[in-house]
Amino acid sequence: MNRTRVVVLGAGIVGAACARELALAGFDVVVVDRGRPAGGTTSHGEGNILVSDKGPGAELELAKLSTALWPQVVAEIADEDARAASSIEYDPKGGIVVATTDDGAVALAAFAASQPGVRAEPLSPKELADAEPALTREVTAAFHYPEDAQVQPAGAALALLGSALRHGARPRFDTEVVGATVHNGRITGVRVPGEVIEADVVVNAAGPWAGQVSARLGAPIAVRPRRGEVLVTTPMPGVVRHKVYDADYVGAVGADSGELQTSAVVESTWGGTVLIGSSRRRVGFDDTIRPEVLSAIAVKALRLFPSLADVAIMRAYGGFRPYVDDHLPVLGEDPRLGNLWHATGHEGAGIGLSVGTARLLRELLTGTEPAMPVDEFTVDRGAVVAA
Repeated sequence: MNRTRVVVLGAGIVGAACARELALAGFDVVVVDRGRPAGGTTSHGEGNILVSDKGPGAELELAKLSTALWPQVVAEIADEDARAASSIEYDPKGGIVVATTDDGAVALAAFAASQPGVRAEPLSPKELADAEPALTREVTAAFHYPEDAQVQPAGAALALLGSALRHGARPRFDTEVVGATVHNGRITGVRVPGEVIEADVVVNAAGPWAGQVSARLGAPIAVRPRRGEVLVTTPMPGVVRHKVYDADYVGAVGADSGELQTSAVVESTWGGTVLIGSSRRRVGFDDTIRPEVLSAIAVKALRLFPSLADVAIMRAYGGFRPYVDDHLPVLGEDPRLGNLWHATGHEGAGIGLSVGTARLLRELLTGTEPAMPVDEFTVDRGAVVAA
């Protein structure tokens, strides 16, 4: 058995997925989090597993890998603990992307045609109406993405972490990392209040806080928070059947501006509530819920689903996503500090991309040929290495 000790920093879904993969590979895994599992970004997302919003390139390949892995991971966890697997609420319901202008229709068709290896099926007006009866008829184009899916984010993270613990990983929660121990240019442990947790490998999976954590470890990376908000309705089962969003969402995700970007994203959960998003804005770690942002989200959602106008909003929440200027995840060993690895920077796609990221990390650490090229995710690229 490989008794290399790996300390994973972060018990959100990316950290939990990494811990599980490495524990399955026989590593001696310790999971460290300053709070509780899934207590940060993970519990403030929608649970999307998407290929529909990613253009050609490395992130789309990672999304395709992750999409294929999710049902396998759920089945493996079900063999260990059926209740844990059910808490994931894995739902391969598919997504529908719509355009509401003539220009939007042209752009959406071109985008769908540009995605290699992705199933994108154009829908006629009748097919769209059959698929989503409550959706507006003011649609100029629509594509069905049958590979899109959804999970319950916190449930999924806890199920992944529970699996990791069953395979020998050990938790250290309510434990903040304050520094590192280094010998001959290689990290040998992380400092926490009152002690050093020794490590052969450290994985920085701290999400939006990965930039802060990396600076404390002595190898800063340019990961910053980008905030998003979501509205939640009272239960209304069956009204929204797929993940439905306006094609503007792709542009909002990829926008470089720090100003508010909103788009219509509407989907239901197993419990019948409807999640309404989404927003993107850079405000540091300011967690203030702003009514004008929620209003902007609601206005765009109502254009897609006018019948939501009379539905009660049960709550609203917001969270921080780990943002990198080039909009690509960060995965690999830090060139400045040996044995320090980073697995972060997924922004709003971390739920879906978590299992693929973890699989690649396992392959890289064990010297196995990676399931896909990882060159575009390396730490030494200009958008990542902080000055």
